[in-house]
Amino acid sequence: MRCEIIAVGTELLMGQITNTNAREIARELSALGVGVYYQSVVGDNEKRLKEVFALALQRTDLVILIGGLGPTEDDITRDAVAEELNLPLEKNEFWEKTLENFFGKRLRSMPEVNRKQAMVPRGGELLPNDRGTAPGIYIEKQGQIVVLLPGPPKEMMPLFQSQVVPRLQNRLQSTGELGVLQSKILRMVGIGESSLASKIKDILDRQSNPTIAPLAKGAEIHLRITAFASSTREANNLIEETAAEIKAVLGNYVYGEDNENLEMAVAKLLWEKKKTVALAESCSGGYLSHRMTNISNSSGYFKSGLVTYSNPAKTEILGVAPDLIERHGAVSEEVASEMARCVRRLNDAHIGLSITGIAGPTGGTPEKPVGLTYIALETEQGLSCKRYEFWGSRREIKERASQAGLYLLRLYLLEA
Repeated sequence: MRCEIIAVGTELLMGQITNTNAREIARELSALGVGVYYQSVVGDNEKRLKEVFALALQRTDLVILIGGLGPTEDDITRDAVAEELNLPLEKNEFWEKTLENFFGKRLRSMPEVNRKQAMVPRGGELLPNDRGTAPGIYIEKQGQIVVLLPGPPKEMMPLFQSQVVPRLQNRLQSTGELGVLQSKILRMVGIGESSLASKIKDILDRQSNPTIAPLAKGAEIHLRITAFASSTREANNLIEETAAEIKAVLGNYVYGEDNENLEMAVAKLLWEKKKTVALAESCSGGYLSHRMTNISNSSGYFKSGLVTYSNPAKTEILGVAPDLIERHGAVSEEVASEMARCVRRLNDAHIGLSITGIAGPTGGTPEKPVGLTYIALETEQGLSCKRYEFWGSRREIKERASQAGLYLLRLYLLEA
């Protein structure tokens, strides 16, 4: 079953509130095996709403509209849907009485404008809302399903879960379409999107079920693998087969799955290898230390993180020779290497890692542009230093430097 979710409200288009409703509904639908093919947002304009709704009817089997069911003039969803489906609105006596009781319990008479909330397109089923005055509406016409839901999340989700989901389950069961959509994310680092696509081209070319979608995520690439099956176990088996095939091709570029970030992957290796690390950061300003200590029990591997931002800090705290900085500059392979050596010895750590660079937006020269960064790693096996030219804002350069540091650390630990 193909679905389109239409969120109604000018406040959504203006960015005054975030459309979390569509996200939550999409998650619920995936558990039924219903694919959300489109999501639309339209303001409180009847003409435009009708246009969006008419298009949704042309291309999907299930249309879910959220919002615009209140009592005021700009609440137009009910009327627009009724007109587009050519179904006259009829009063639901039960809900009108419910509304009267609702206001009566609050010692108020019901405003006349609220009576429109008891109107339902002919043949539609009113879905009582026990958290507000706007009921949901469920309509089946010519094999298609149209669902109208109130906008407030605290009203929308309980109503959707308790009343819409069971109806959809029954419909899907009767048509043999009931199933589940499951997804897994593979996380990759150290490879670009085009290179990744080239390496797994054969797998991408023959994908059907599961489907594979590459997603660029900052300094990482994620692959979302999605499978449809009659059961969660069957879907997961399909996903695992494809994931194993991808991992066999990409090898160590794949560092984690789903919510496992790079710092967690590195932490697991440090625990496994029983290694400790100490950091000396300059341009990254402690960002890498922050990431590595976000992990619970990081004290088991993290010795210290020193932010030696100024040249005096590099010499007085770490012990880098002043003449080394004078000869080569603070942003250099030589200084980065010495920072890694010094921080390792100061902390008696298995690994010393340093970062020095120019985060910008000022401070760059033709010889040493903004983004130039050196990252050095010293271990019992020796020392290595990498040169990078990162791009982006100051914050982005700091983030990319920390990502590169974690990547170098991971590569070392995989071979240690």
